[in-house]
Amino acid sequence: MKRRSFIQKTALTTGAISMTGSLAFSNSKEVTKPGFNLKYAPHLGMFKEHAGKDPIDQINFMADQGFTAFEDNGMMKRDVSLQTKMGETLAKRNMTMGVFVVEKGGNMANTLAAGKKEHIDIFLDGCKKAVEVAKRVNAKWMTVVPGGYQRNLPIGIQNANVIEALRRGAEILEPHGLAMVLEPLSDSPDLYLQTSEQTYLICKGVNSPSCKILYDIYHMQKNEGNLIHNMDLTWEEIAYIQIGDNPGRKEPTTGEINYRNIFKWIHEKGFEGILGMEHGNSQQGKTGEQAVIDAYRKVDGFM
Repeated sequence: MKRRSFIQKTALTTGAISMTGSLAFSNSKEVTKPGFNLKYAPHLGMFKEHAGKDPIDQINFMADQGFTAFEDNGMMKRDVSLQTKMGETLAKRNMTMGVFVVEKGGNMANTLAAGKKEHIDIFLDGCKKAVEVAKRVNAKWMTVVPGGYQRNLPIGIQNANVIEALRRGAEILEPHGLAMVLEPLSDSPDLYLQTSEQTYLICKGVNSPSCKILYDIYHMQKNEGNLIHNMDLTWEEIAYIQIGDNPGRKEPTTGEINYRNIFKWIHEKGFEGILGMEHGNSQQGKTGEQAVIDAYRKVDGFM
C-alpha cells in the first residue's frame, strides 16, 4: 500500500471511530449516582421539580440518585394499573418497596383499643385488601396505627383489646410473609400508641413475625427522646424506621437530631431494612430537592 493511500484510509477510520464515540456518548443514559450505606426510601412528590409529576418518572429519578428503596403511604388508594406499573418499575430498578398504610379510616378512627367488633372488622378488611396490594408492588411491610385512646377503659383492657385485634390481623398476613409495623405517633395526645416501650409490649403480646415496630425517629424524639437508648431496648421488635428532623419534620441537618451518629449506630447494628424519608423538604423547588439529596449524602458519610 502506498503511503498516501494508507494515510487517507487511516484518517477515514479514525474519523469514523471518533464519530461513533461521540454518538455513543450523546445517546448514553444518565449514570446512576453512587449508592448509600443504608436503604433510604423517598416518597412521591419529594423530587417532582426534577422528575415531573409522573410517579414512574419520579421513581426512576430516585434510582438515578442512588436510592435503593421507596415508600408510599397512599399506595392502597392508587389505581390497580398504577400499582402494577410502580411494582414493575421498582423491580426493574432493583429498588425495595417500603411501607404503605393499611386503610382503616384514619389514624384516630375505628380504634382497636375499644374492642368493638365493627372497628375490628374494618381493620381486618383493610388487612385482606393490603395483601393484594402488597403482591402488586412486592411489598413486605405495611403501617398500622391502632387508633385513639379509649378513655372510659383501663389501659390494661385497652392493651388486651389491641393485642387481640392485631393477632387476628397477623393471621391474615402471616401466610403471605407480610408484616404490619405499628407506629407510635406524636400527632395527638388522644392517640392510643405513644411510645416505643408500649409498642414493644404490644408486639410481644401479639407474638407474631407479622407484627413489629415502625420506629419513627421524628415522632419518638418528640415523645420520649433518648433515641439510641430506646431503640436499643426495643431493637428486637423494630422492623422499619422512618426519618424526619425536629423541629419542622424536614430532612436531616435541619433540626436538632444528630442523624449522622444515629445512622452510624443503625448501620453497626447490622440493620438491612428500610429507613423511610417521611418528611418534607425545607426549601422549595429544585434547590430544595437537591438540598435533600445533599443532606443524605452528608449524614450517610459515617464510614
